Amino acid sequence: MTESKKLESVFTLSGVPDFTFVEPQEYTRLFVALRTKGRGIVIEGPSGIGKTTCVLKALERLGLNSEEVSILSARKKKDVQKIQDIINQGEGFGTVLIDDFHKLDDNKKTSLSNLLKTLADEGDENSKLVIIGINKTGHSLLTYSSDLRNRIDIIKFEANSEEKLEELLEKGESALNIKINVKNEIVSESQGSFHIAQMLAHHACLKSGITEERAELTETSVSFETLKEFILDDLSISFDALVINFCKGQRVKKGSRAPYFHVLYWLSKSSTMDLIISDELNRNPKHKNSVGQILTKNHLIDHFLSNPSYSEVIFYNNETTGISVEDPKFFYYIKNLAWAKVAKKIGFHAIEFKSTYDFALSFAGAEREYAEYLFKKLAENEMSVFYDFNEQSRILSNNVEEYLAPIYRADSQFIIPILSSHYPTRIWCKFEADQFKIRFGENAIIPLRLSDCTVGMFDESNGVGGFTLDVNAEINPQLDKFANILADKIHDLRAEEMAEEGC
Repeated sequence: MTESKKLESVFTLSGVPDFTFVEPQEYTRLFVALRTKGRGIVIEGPSGIGKTTCVLKALERLGLNSEEVSILSARKKKDVQKIQDIINQGEGFGTVLIDDFHKLDDNKKTSLSNLLKTLADEGDENSKLVIIGINKTGHSLLTYSSDLRNRIDIIKFEANSEEKLEELLEKGESALNIKINVKNEIVSESQGSFHIAQMLAHHACLKSGITEERAELTETSVSFETLKEFILDDLSISFDALVINFCKGQRVKKGSRAPYFHVLYWLSKSSTMDLIISDELNRNPKHKNSVGQILTKNHLIDHFLSNPSYSEVIFYNNETTGISVEDPKFFYYIKNLAWAKVAKKIGFHAIEFKSTYDFALSFAGAEREYAEYLFKKLAENEMSVFYDFNEQSRILSNNVEEYLAPIYRADSQFIIPILSSHYPTRIWCKFEADQFKIRFGENAIIPLRLSDCTVGMFDESNGVGGFTLDVNAEINPQLDKFANILADKIHDLRAEEMAEEGC
């Protein structure tokens, strides 16, 4: 009597499926490329769409068993050493599959690029390299060896079509003799990922009490809402703390624009499970001074490297500012998060901002030292601050008046004029003041008055709450205090706005 098929062998949560393997649209090209001796192959695409499974199935069809193929992963330390051994050997190493190529260091990437070129030039029929990685893996290889392009096959895997996902589910239904009542919902929710489709179908069976092949046709009985809630609750055990810790950064800072939060939030909205953060900033210019700072100051890469758990679910390339998902289950989790609730749980009172800048500094050149110190203190708190020296690359080639006018007139939540005896004598100070003077009635001006400034010099600022800097006392501690007050101010404002919105 034939043994009944088990659920875990049909809808698999890991490993290579036997009963539900579906050839992706790239399969035929991959099969021929694998059959071609000596020519290297680079396979790239998002996690969870079946790249590695497809290669293994194609190799199996070619009659190559696990003993004839070396399957290595850059995630495993022992495999990384084996990869180095292959580089040193240089030839006659048979068929080698290197998964997670993007996790190798630059030296090994360069060496493998050179090895691919050498093998192609020498026509070595006893050595074949198959490299698998995330999107743009092929492009990254070409940066190490630009003349490699015509010597290798670069095969890009795309998200699978709904027809392919339906085929997978139908194969599983046939193997278990069942009918999945939420099949259409699973196809839609999987967004091209075989891995997610397998996971959803597996749990749909579990929730319906189906653990193995049925003697009679049986239909699952779970609602998709119940199924999804169960899976997300289960995934939260693995990912909730990780998401919270990543979004916090090194610590939650009062008044912060939540730059780490936004990196993960944007990633969750990607249709390809990856993005270039610098490109995302062009689409979200209000975050250039907050998210932009954690890029330029290397805070993001430091944060990413601070916790090994982050690299298990995401990959970050500091040179390209590219970030991608390593675990499709993690992507499914963050894609379905209620991000406003996550922000509130962490202590961020806003994730959307009405103004590009929280503060804009206006000052005479003689007070630049004060302005720069204040800018650095506020920026450390992950607030967005307009300070001219921080924007020089953006100001270059622009009409300066046209660039500055909207910043002081409307694009900043608050204006901080540093009022000194030099201020009214400077042309640019007068220009800036002409832009923001209409905002005195909006409670948007916070003067920083120097103690040696003549009383009554700035009539419009009289009676407006500000901060006085005693020029005869130590300056930096006073500016520290002022920066803390400003952080409290923006923090309280965001809390009030959230309350008004009913969040």
